[in-house]
Amino acid sequence: MSNDKKIPHIDKLSRQLADKTMDRREFVRYAALLGMAAPAAYALAGSITGEPFAPPASAQTTLPKGGILRIGNRVKEIKSPHSYSWGGYDSNMSRQVLEYLTYTDIDGVTKPYLCESWTVSDDLKTWTFKIRKGIKWRKGSDFTAEHAVWNLKRVLDPAVGSSMIGLMKGYLLNEKTGADGKATTEIWAPNAIEIVDPLTFRINCKVPQVAVPEHLFHYPMAIMHPSENGVFGVGSDGTGAFELTEFELGKKAVFKKNPNYWGGAVALDGMEHIDTGDDPTAAIAALASKQLHGLVFADPIQYEALKAQPHLAFYDVATAETAVMRMRPDAKPFDNPKVRKALRLASDPAATVKIALQGLGLGGEHHHCSPAHPDYAKIAPFPRDVAGAKKLLAEAGFPNGVDGEIFCPTDNPWIQTMVEASVEQWKEAGIRIKITLMPGAQYWDVWTKVPFGATIWYHRPLSIMCLGLAYRTGVPWNESGYSNKEFDEILTVAEGTVDLAKRKELVAKLEKIMQDDGPIVQPIFRSTFTFMDKKVKGFTMHPTNYLFGWKIGLEA
Repeated sequence: MSNDKKIPHIDKLSRQLADKTMDRREFVRYAALLGMAAPAAYALAGSITGEPFAPPASAQTTLPKGGILRIGNRVKEIKSPHSYSWGGYDSNMSRQVLEYLTYTDIDGVTKPYLCESWTVSDDLKTWTFKIRKGIKWRKGSDFTAEHAVWNLKRVLDPAVGSSMIGLMKGYLLNEKTGADGKATTEIWAPNAIEIVDPLTFRINCKVPQVAVPEHLFHYPMAIMHPSENGVFGVGSDGTGAFELTEFELGKKAVFKKNPNYWGGAVALDGMEHIDTGDDPTAAIAALASKQLHGLVFADPIQYEALKAQPHLAFYDVATAETAVMRMRPDAKPFDNPKVRKALRLASDPAATVKIALQGLGLGGEHHHCSPAHPDYAKIAPFPRDVAGAKKLLAEAGFPNGVDGEIFCPTDNPWIQTMVEASVEQWKEAGIRIKITLMPGAQYWDVWTKVPFGATIWYHRPLSIMCLGLAYRTGVPWNESGYSNKEFDEILTVAEGTVDLAKRKELVAKLEKIMQDDGPIVQPIFRSTFTFMDKKVKGFTMHPTNYLFGWKIGLEA
C-alpha cells in the first residue's frame, strides 16, 4: 500500500473514520473515489477500526454457458445515449454494447472499468485517468484516451442536451450568453479536458470536486465511437460484450454476444429486451408463462403476484429512487414560494408510502436527499401541517384555497397512485388539483414544460449528484426551471468538500432551502426490486436498475 499513502486526503478520511464521524463503508467509498484501489481501502478501514472489513462476497464466478436471456423492459428510443432520460429503459439496452470509464457497484464504491486507475491532486482540481491496456472496439480498433476525451467534450456541448452538464457545470463549465441572447455554457478553459498520452487523459477543474469518477458512471456518459457522431443503433460499434442486431421501437431489442470481448468470454449467447407496455399485468403474465426470464425492475403493484410464483427469485436493494411532483416557479400559482411550501405541508409521506408503495419504501422529506446517501443530513422533521398550509395560502393571497392541474405519466403505476393519494391529502388544505393522465411516451416529450408534473428520479450515489442534476440553475434536467443563487453556491462548495461532516453541514443547508423555497413535493423513496427466473445466475440488483449482461448466465 505504499503508493496508496501518497493519495491526497486519505489521512483526513482516516481521521474521520477513527473519530467515528464516518463509517467504514463511507470511508471505502471516498477512498476509492480519490484513487485508492478498493481492496486496499477495505483493508485500511479494517486496520483503522481494528475489525476485519472485506468487500461483499462476489456473485457466482462460474456461469452456465449459452442461452438467450429474455428481459421485460420498455423499448424506448435509443439513438442518442448522451442525452438519454431513462436509466432503466434506454440505457439498459445500449449498456450491453457501450461501456463506461468507471463503475459504481451496489455498495456505492466506484471502481475501474475502461479506466484502470486514476489520481487526483491535493487541491482536488486535477484528475488524471489511465485507460486500461488492450481494450478493443468490437470492430477491431484500439480504445484510446482520444476517444474518451471526445465523449467528454461532446456531453458538455450544450447543443447535445446531456444531463452531464448538471453534474459537471460547477467545476468544468462557465456560463456565457449565446448569439440569441440566451444563457448557455462553455468549457471553462482550453485545457480543461486534455490528452496526456494515448492511454492517459486529464480533467482540470476550475474548483475542487470530489466525485468526478462517480460522475463518469452516470448513464448518459456511455462511451461511443467518435466515428458514429453520437448516434447509436443496430450494428453500432462498442467496447461492450454484445452487439445490437435488431431494434423495433416499442417491441423488442435483440443482442448477440461479442466473441472478441476484451473482458473475456461472455456466458450468454444473447439477450432480448421485450416491451411489456404500461399495463403491469402484462409483465406478470409473461413471467408466469415463462415467456420472460425477468424484469429490469418491478412495480409495487406487481409484488404480491410475482412473489407467489415459485419459479421466480426476488432481488432488492436500498436506494434513493423516488418520484417528485414538481412545480415550475415561472407558472402561476407556483411562482409564489408560499404556495409551493403549502403543498409540501399538506402532504402525508407516511400514508403515501403505504398507499403507493405497499410499505416498500420510506417517507421523503421534500428535498430529494435520502438516508441511502452517505452525505444525507438529518435536519429537523418536516411534519404534515394542514393548518400551516392554509395559513401560507392565505398569506400568498389564496384565503379560499388554490386550484391547479398536475400531469402524470401512466408508465409507472406507483407514481400514479402517489399522485392520487397526494391530491386527496391536499384537499384538506383547500388545494384543489386536477389530475391529467398521459401515456409515458407523450409525457416524456413535455416533462420539462408542464407547470406541474410527476417525474421519476432514479438512484444516484450522492445527494449532491441528485441536487446538481435536478435543481442547479440552467442545466438540462432542471425540469422545474428552479434557480436559487444561494443554493447553487452552497452546492458547488459541497461538491469539493472531502470532510464528510462539513459536507453534511452544507447539505443540511441545501435541504432546508428545498423545504422552504424549492420546487418539489417529494413524499416517498421506493425500495428497488425485481424478480428473475431461478435459472438466471450471477444477477444482482443494482441501485440504479442497471443491467449488465456480461455478468449473467442462464441455466438450460
